[in-house]
Amino acid sequence: MWWKKNKWKVIVPVLIVAVLAAAFWYGGGAPGLQGWNVADNNTTLSGQPDAAPEDSGTDTGHSGETVPEETGSAEDGTQEAPETEQPDLSEQGVETEDPPQETQTDLISPDDETPAEGIESRPGGTEGGMTAQEKLDAAAELAGGSSPGVQAGDKAYSESQGMVIDPDTGKDQYLTDPVPEGKPLPVEPQDVEISDTAYTCTISISCATILDHMDWLDPEKVELVPEDGWILEPTEVTFYEGESVFNVLQRTGKQQGIHMEFENTPMYNSAYIEGIHNLYEFDCGELSGWMYQVNGWFPNYGCSRYQLQAGDVIEWEYTCDLGVDVGGYYSTGS
Repeated sequence: MWWKKNKWKVIVPVLIVAVLAAAFWYGGGAPGLQGWNVADNNTTLSGQPDAAPEDSGTDTGHSGETVPEETGSAEDGTQEAPETEQPDLSEQGVETEDPPQETQTDLISPDDETPAEGIESRPGGTEGGMTAQEKLDAAAELAGGSSPGVQAGDKAYSESQGMVIDPDTGKDQYLTDPVPEGKPLPVEPQDVEISDTAYTCTISISCATILDHMDWLDPEKVELVPEDGWILEPTEVTFYEGESVFNVLQRTGKQQGIHMEFENTPMYNSAYIEGIHNLYEFDCGELSGWMYQVNGWFPNYGCSRYQLQAGDVIEWEYTCDLGVDVGGYYSTGS
């Protein structure tokens, strides 16, 4: 009688205990179950031990944080962790492969799998190399602030034409070297009065040097380079008495829809042309940028200090090697 009335009070707790025990056992909580070994923390599911980390004096936990290495011996109450040796898989008949060698795929030619000559020969190398100051110096030379290699100047001639040269520096107040004999001296923009008298000159803009060094060029700028290198073919334009090369470039760019960006450089009292047609300095190497010549001469001063005369021929050229490739560096004298 008692069993009939109370059997469920006994059966239910027994069933609950059985279910919990089964869950504990088959859920992986039991020691030694399903191949796990409580004493071996370096064993993976595949049964192969993890490779022992290199001894760097620290141990890295699962979170990536660095924790101090355990040290000591049986004498001080601590115990060093046993080293885990990497098994020799070749003895077990398992083939092993050497780790892949790192390759510079960005410098490999698909034809012969050798380093691309163009990038390696670029001024500055494959990863640059110029310091910040060297870049500033290169930019200064392109700005026309006294490039030492454009052409040797004549001090006596320059002084006879009114150029004031500091005997300590050998340059004028804007760090410009004497000009060669027969060449025009710089004229300071703030001293110029522009008249209504009109003249004509010829101006052109070329980036043809980039065509020989397309592998040096910023990939995002490739589509900007015309097939023949001409951004503006030689074009006759009007200018006004007193205007400079910079004035003509600025006005012609607006008329022709050609982008141009410049920066005033007070140190040289001149405008520095940073970009034309969205092609900027350093776009084709660390020694690249815009230079100008007038009547075949590369002035050693900025374009806003060169006062034009009737019939002058202005050529703006993009250089990839600080003027060497356009004949503007150590090319007209020493």
